Amino acid sequence: MTMDAKLKVAEARPADVGRGVIRLDPAKAESLGLIPGDTVEIAGSRRTFALSLQGYTEDRNSGTIRMDGIIRRNAGVVLDDKVTVRKVAAKTAKKVQLAPTEAIRITGGEEYLPHILEGRVVVKGDLVEINIMGRKLTFGVVSHAPAGPVIITTSTEIRIGKQYRPEEAAAIPTVTYEDIGGLGDEVRKVREMIELPLRHPELFDKLGIDAPRGVLLHGPPGTGKTLLAKAVAGETNASFFSLSGPEIMSKYYGQSEENLRDIFNQA
Repeated sequence: MTMDAKLKVAEARPADVGRGVIRLDPAKAESLGLIPGDTVEIAGSRRTFALSLQGYTEDRNSGTIRMDGIIRRNAGVVLDDKVTVRKVAAKTAKKVQLAPTEAIRITGGEEYLPHILEGRVVVKGDLVEINIMGRKLTFGVVSHAPAGPVIITTSTEIRIGKQYRPEEAAAIPTVTYEDIGGLGDEVRKVREMIELPLRHPELFDKLGIDAPRGVLLHGPPGTGKTLLAKAVAGETNASFFSLSGPEIMSKYYGQSEENLRDIFNQA
């Protein structure tokens, strides 16, 4: 009989972001018979797979699983959602077909990608992130052999295909909460004001209160206001439109108002 556990999704530590790994509450990992390096299935609204590493001592008995934004997207969950986790076996990947989420050109990429992605567990429909020369690139897993969850090794044949379809790429978060540093309190407050109404509008209906219609972020330039807004949009699968004063203003009468109307029509 395969054992599983329901765990609450928590944010990954910076050192684990982009590595395709998760860390469980150590007590839960022990009950599931997990050891570092095992493959786990994570079932949210979608099923994905990842390598399990040793959980943090401070997470013992917390009932949490730490994962980064890409794994959350692959599992179809957001922070504080519940997922079902169980230990599974993954086969060695012989072939993996990837597709970039943006138009790029990588010379010789098919040769060194297996070394960069070594140890990643993937399944069709997943996203994987890599960093090349300081640039973060995201690829979608189009197909692989054999079937089922597979682990990429240095001997895996990786092919890069055409770009992901626009409708698929549109749902990919470009910024996640892990991209923000040093704004823990601000992230928590903004999540309460924006995420909760978007995910659970029925709570506000039952309580008979109105959800916040907007949030004002203020501070000096470069402190992360726009980045925080982008992260909230990415984590909630919402559209993001950035406006600046010079883009709206015009010397012609009525043009500024028309510019605003056009932007709101796009939204």
